[in-house]
Amino acid sequence: MNTELFENEYAKFWISDQILFFEYKPDLVIDLAAAQKIVADRIQFQNEVAYPIFCDIRGVIDFDKAARDYLAQSGSVLTKAVGFLVHQKVSQAITSFYVKISKPTVPTQIFDDKATALAFLSMYI
Repeated sequence: MNTELFENEYAKFWISDQILFFEYKPDLVIDLAAAQKIVADRIQFQNEVAYPIFCDIRGVIDFDKAARDYLAQSGSVLTKAVGFLVHQKVSQAITSFYVKISKPTVPTQIFDDKATALAFLSMYI
């Protein structure tokens, strides 16, 4: 079990029980440059090992279109599946739109409950 924590200006992430946990910081608007930095840092942190990803986006206010497109495609590198944790209607609407329109290249689902999200991701360990 890797409990090392990595943090940048947008998020913090760590690996536990073969799942990469990714938590965005509060009140973020993600543009293309931020998305590229986030993905580059995550890939480097993973050290060429693919993981299912638990992605807590409750801190994100918005993703611009370029960021959504980039994350749906390049953001799937070294990713087995993604479970988004949302709690606000705005976050859920943004994420639902992302999943339907951007069509991520790995299995992706939206959850408002951490345990259910982890159960989904455990199928991809």
